[in-house]
Amino acid sequence: MTKSAAVRRVLPTSPFKPPAEAPRKHFAVGDRVTHDTYGLGRAIGVEGDSGIAVLVDFGSRRERITQPYTAMFKL
Repeated sequence: MTKSAAVRRVLPTSPFKPPAEAPRKHFAVGDRVTHDTYGLGRAIGVEGDSGIAVLVDFGSRRERITQPYTAMFKL
């Protein structure tokens, strides 16, 4: 049996609470970050007003990390 790709919708009369949306991560230039793959780094650039992507200097390499920042955390 396969899972459907449809998103579950919550009915207004349902006794169950809708799933809580995770808070968005925001990064600024100069923030120290850690990434699950690349390790420790520092944010050196942020693209867009809403932070579409963050340019991070990890010492030996620079990477452009895009939203959602599931593997990157602010220190």
